[in-house]
Amino acid sequence: MNATVIDMREAMHPAHVKTLGTAALRQQYLVEQVFVPGTVTAAYAQEDRMVFGGIVPDGEALELPHALADACGTGFFLQRRELGLLNFGGPAWVDADGVRFDIGELDALYLGAGTRTARFVSRDPQRPAKLYYVSAAAHQPFPARKVAREEALSVKRGDRNASNCRTVVRYLAPEILPTCELVMGIVALDEGNVWSPLPTHRHARRSEVYFHYGLEPDAAVIFLIGEPDETRHIIVRNEQAVIVPGWAIHSGVGTSSHGVVWAMAGENLDIGDMDFVPTSQLR
Repeated sequence: MNATVIDMREAMHPAHVKTLGTAALRQQYLVEQVFVPGTVTAAYAQEDRMVFGGIVPDGEALELPHALADACGTGFFLQRRELGLLNFGGPAWVDADGVRFDIGELDALYLGAGTRTARFVSRDPQRPAKLYYVSAAAHQPFPARKVAREEALSVKRGDRNASNCRTVVRYLAPEILPTCELVMGIVALDEGNVWSPLPTHRHARRSEVYFHYGLEPDAAVIFLIGEPDETRHIIVRNEQAVIVPGWAIHSGVGTSSHGVVWAMAGENLDIGDMDFVPTSQLR
């Protein structure tokens, strides 16, 4: 296994963000390479202390590296944390404290605080699993649980005239299973629809990470971020992630239909707790 280097991302005041050029803005909020074969990648966002990255076992089993625990100052990574993951590759086995979970494509897995060991194996090394994970602080343990795609809660949203018809899928949500503060799911845009999220909004009481998938190599998402009257944009490619602080609006338009994983942590578990910003107020 390649050594894991923690990509530390410090929090930044919105007044400072206004001064950033393209390269500095990307360095602050964009994670360009989430999946690396044979590696556990990790970015540590000081925004609500979220840790996220990719796990790609391409022959040998991978484990959560001790560097993650070192970054948290704990004996093991999930000592005071919970973790959710989604699979975007071939089928995987995940062994958590001796319990095996069979994770297929678009299945999710939740690991609660106190989970000491987690081992990740691709069932077919020729088609390795691509496990995208997000971790947040946790104040109590909850049981590990697989959430299969068909068990998740799916809701249709959007307006064809706004080019944002989509399916919102909740995997880690109060309606599905208990968590401390982590909620997680996907948005899959219908064919021919390109805006997500829309309406534009922000989450004053939590932070969020967006992971983009399903984009062709020459496609991109123009991701809006910043204060409503001082918006900035980041060009995002396939399988890249964007950190969104609670003070920032976020909305994205793709050159094609695509999907996003949303994951949030903060003050509450109310997924609908958001502050909408009318498009007329954006600058």
